[in-house]
Amino acid sequence: MPSKPSPKSASKTGDAKEPKAKKPKAAAGAAKKAAPKKAAAKGTRSKAGAADLGPAGGGPSLVIVESPKKAKSINKFLGSKYIVKASMGHVRDLPKRKLGLDVANGYEPSYEIVPTKKDTIGDLKRDAHRADIVYLATDPDREGEAIAWHLQHALELPDERVRRVTFHEITERAVRDAFGKVGPINMDMVNAQQARRFLDRFVGYQLSPLLWKKVARNLSAGRVQSVATRLIVDREREIRAFVQEEFWRITAVVAPAGSAAEGEGFEAALAEYEGKKFEAKTEADAQKIRDVLASESYVVTKVEEAEKLDRADAPFKTSTLQQQAAIRLRFSGKKTMKVAQELYEGIDVDGSGPVGLITYMRTDSLRVSNEALDAVRDRIKDQYGDRYLPAKPNRYAAGKNAQEAHEAIRPTDLALSPERIRDRLNHDQFRLYDMIYRRFVASQMTPAVFTVTDVGVTAGPGLFKAQGKILRFDGHRRVWAAAGKQEDALLPPIKVDDPLDLRDLAATQHFTQPPPRYSEATLIKALEKENIGRPSTYAPIIQTIQDRKYVEHKDRRFFATELGMVVTDVLVKHFPKILDLKFTGRMEDELDEIATAKEDMVKVLDEFYHPFQEALKAAETGMERVQIMTDEVCHACGAPMVMKFGRTGEFLGCSKYPDCKATRPVGGAPRAEAVESGHACPKCAKPLMIRENKKGEKFLSCAGYPECKESFDIDAAGNPVPKMRETEHVCEKCGKPMALRDGRRGPFLGCTGYPKCRNIVAVDAEGNPLPTVKIDINCEKCGKPLAVRQGKRGAFLGCTGYPKCRNAVPVPDELKDEVAKMAPPPAAAAKGPDLKSIEIDEVCDECGGPMTPRKGRRGYFLGCAKYPKCKGTKEPSAGTLEKINNAVASFEAASAAESAEVAATE
Repeated sequence: MPSKPSPKSASKTGDAKEPKAKKPKAAAGAAKKAAPKKAAAKGTRSKAGAADLGPAGGGPSLVIVESPKKAKSINKFLGSKYIVKASMGHVRDLPKRKLGLDVANGYEPSYEIVPTKKDTIGDLKRDAHRADIVYLATDPDREGEAIAWHLQHALELPDERVRRVTFHEITERAVRDAFGKVGPINMDMVNAQQARRFLDRFVGYQLSPLLWKKVARNLSAGRVQSVATRLIVDREREIRAFVQEEFWRITAVVAPAGSAAEGEGFEAALAEYEGKKFEAKTEADAQKIRDVLASESYVVTKVEEAEKLDRADAPFKTSTLQQQAAIRLRFSGKKTMKVAQELYEGIDVDGSGPVGLITYMRTDSLRVSNEALDAVRDRIKDQYGDRYLPAKPNRYAAGKNAQEAHEAIRPTDLALSPERIRDRLNHDQFRLYDMIYRRFVASQMTPAVFTVTDVGVTAGPGLFKAQGKILRFDGHRRVWAAAGKQEDALLPPIKVDDPLDLRDLAATQHFTQPPPRYSEATLIKALEKENIGRPSTYAPIIQTIQDRKYVEHKDRRFFATELGMVVTDVLVKHFPKILDLKFTGRMEDELDEIATAKEDMVKVLDEFYHPFQEALKAAETGMERVQIMTDEVCHACGAPMVMKFGRTGEFLGCSKYPDCKATRPVGGAPRAEAVESGHACPKCAKPLMIRENKKGEKFLSCAGYPECKESFDIDAAGNPVPKMRETEHVCEKCGKPMALRDGRRGPFLGCTGYPKCRNIVAVDAEGNPLPTVKIDINCEKCGKPLAVRQGKRGAFLGCTGYPKCRNAVPVPDELKDEVAKMAPPPAAAAKGPDLKSIEIDEVCDECGGPMTPRKGRRGYFLGCAKYPKCKGTKEPSAGTLEKINNAVASFEAASAAESAEVAATE
């Protein structure tokens, strides 16, 4: 296990001597191997490929953070004596194609520079060699601590030149205070993060291949994600096993005797009958009792009033922020954390540069600093008055494992109210900031006061009950209104022995309901309750189990897929310990204990690894190949069909595979059989076959496939249309020939080395490459060069790191004239109807903006017109779908008429 040697005495910069770092228990060989090396001699080349620049020192101090936006925010606070650079996140990781851990040698890892970060490391090395001190200012959590440690090793920095800096908000005061309290890297926190990474590596790299052999290819398992999937699968089974039961309620609408006012009537439900709890399973039983009560006199026999205090909710921590954002804003956990990251890293609110608007958003603490408490109390007193200010600050207790060095999520400056900076925030940023701001202010306000009235009404052998609630003082609710429906009724002035008039008496049928499916908010709440994961992992967990097709998110609820249920059943049977909720929760506690030096990392890993290996060996021989039989019959050979799972979801395959390779969609018709087209392959002279793709579109391909991979589009007359034509032009990136292809926006040149080389070049009307514009602008997200790209709305600058980095920015004004010269010819006629011209009334659930019809792999759907700023989607209503289908039908009819006209002229 790698470990950082104890830091040496302070450097000559005048800093006080730093405390010794506690060395974790691990194999000595691993510690020795991981120790940072001294600066290399002049003229040598580092592992990252950058030339070393000789002895370090003499220049401004270097500060390294994770993102360029964060770098820009803190740079304005530090002055010219500091250079602030970004590492773009993690720079080292375990190798992709092997376990990368030497178990026999104390779990010594074989870390590698992330391939996409080699240039970044080279640049950082050059800056580090010019600096006396390198400050590692990554995020103040275990992940950030691990990134700082990896940076020290990747940059080969000795301890005496490294300082660890942490701050929980990006404001001038917080940043300057942090640089006055530097220290060493906390190796206990680093080891806790490494332990989590190693545990996940064991499960992912050793259990996933077993699923490939026994269930389906391309499946994967995760130590925490599989347990989260189990929660949803178990709930799905409860719902499927639920047996609905009928029951009846009797409700009376009564009012003070003689009253004719509409507002004085209130509902009361029958609670007891003949001295016992009222229950009616059938309509006959309910109607019999109702008929008896209909002729009785109704009298008030109980009126009890009590004052109830509704205390303020605590300020947000990560889990409650995600829950409330899901409930109030309909944000996914991933979106919530993305927007919160933007608010934390900084927004330019006054033209002077970006400043952090909220404190660090990955926290389980509810602590609030004294300065923030004083500021919010002053604001409450000035804005709302003394009635809304408690005598002393409200304090909130966090969970047992909360990191109290952190703070709750709160605004960094209460003077920056949401209304004041609204025009500086986008729609999502404003909504989330407004929620964080209001929740924090409300958390330090007095309770709301309600008068709760319980009423009993007697009618012969029946006792009816009603409850009403009246808000006497709004307190914190003036700022933070309760979410959801408020169903407590207002009651008229009544007292004991008052007679009541019966206005209505109804028996209504009801059915017991199964337990509800998890929403994003309730799933996060369940993960937190079961101690599964930590604040920073909730959003990735939920995203991962959706990406793996183990669960689906429909109508804001999670549904377990057949694949998720099969994989969960297999894992629970053969790896019950790993899928056990209490065991997973205990593992989280042990990771916390490693972070606080209460537990040894190697010991914790040993306790997991060795029993896991035994279970793995047993499963290799004991786990049977999973086949889910269905009632469907193979259309090719008549054998039963089985459920199979691919990258795009479920499908049916013949149980006699590989003798019969027939497949078809679940609930759909099989693809049409390939037939000869009458044309020959130009390469091998074999027949070209007419085939259908997954979308039902026809194309031509060689009968000699896979030996001959020639394929063609097909025109209206059934003739082959080449998909590409090799040209004399050569790819400037890899040297392979460029081919002329047809895309959605017209012809272009694409490298024949695709998919390894994805280089494309715009062409003119004759198919010749258009001149390129050389620009010297780097991507602010990953640091790679930007290049001119053509989109459906014109030219833009796109990152050359695509598809890993999808950053895009408008063309600068000074380049617009040059870029206009290389604009491609107008795109060919559309291959489908103009969906954007269809008028629809539906709006986006996430941002309230207009929706646009779009076509996906599974049919038509509605996407937010503000994409990519808002990525909201939903299924079209029946009326909207009819409009889409009519537009498609009209387009196809017009296209057919045009083809017929062209054929007639020829």
